[in-house]
Amino acid sequence: MINFDEVFERIKAATGTRTQVELAEVLDIRQSSISDAKRRNSVPSDWYMKLFEQFGLNPDWLKKGSGPMYLRTEQGYAPVDAPAMGAVMEEPGKYNGADSKSAVVNVHSTYAGQEQAGQQGAMVGRLSLPQSFATPGIHVVRIDTANMEPYILKGAFVGIDTTQRRVASGELYGVQLPYEGIVLKRTFVDAQSGSLILKSANPAHPEFTVPLEQHEEHIIGRVAWVLQRY
Repeated sequence: MINFDEVFERIKAATGTRTQVELAEVLDIRQSSISDAKRRNSVPSDWYMKLFEQFGLNPDWLKKGSGPMYLRTEQGYAPVDAPAMGAVMEEPGKYNGADSKSAVVNVHSTYAGQEQAGQQGAMVGRLSLPQSFATPGIHVVRIDTANMEPYILKGAFVGIDTTQRRVASGELYGVQLPYEGIVLKRTFVDAQSGSLILKSANPAHPEFTVPLEQHEEHIIGRVAWVLQRY
């Protein structure tokens, strides 16, 4: 008998979703449909078809955890939602050893357009990572600015741990700003002025400050890892 919770966890891991709300968006269904399926302990067959069509996921792997994670033709299978980032798609489990595990996560742009702080950048592709890098709360972005060069290059992939929002001076954080979206900044607490100082590595990008009491409006999480080519 298929266990809904086990299938649900595999679907979340493969799609990079963390909540029922996020998964409902991926499947283009109402959140209540997921709750109903959980109550019945039954996964609707159209979920498997949608996940295959969008991501190439193997229904047998989703149901039982057996067989390849992806189904591919002789020419290979390219997920339809990530043409712009095909170069970063990898075969899962490439990290040596039969017991190695990987997870496929959504990658978002750091640019939010002319929107207010708190808006998430558009999804721009998907990336296969070691399971230990795809921990709960990780928000993966593709860096679209050069403000942290030469240390973090434009085009790098960065994992931001959204569960780590308490500010520690000298550490690197993802900061959400109106109109700019997400930028990486090294933060420093100036208790005397009651300000949070945000600094870039690139001198062409000047530092700026925000009131300490507003830090939760801007800090989305601490940088956990960086993946880039030199």
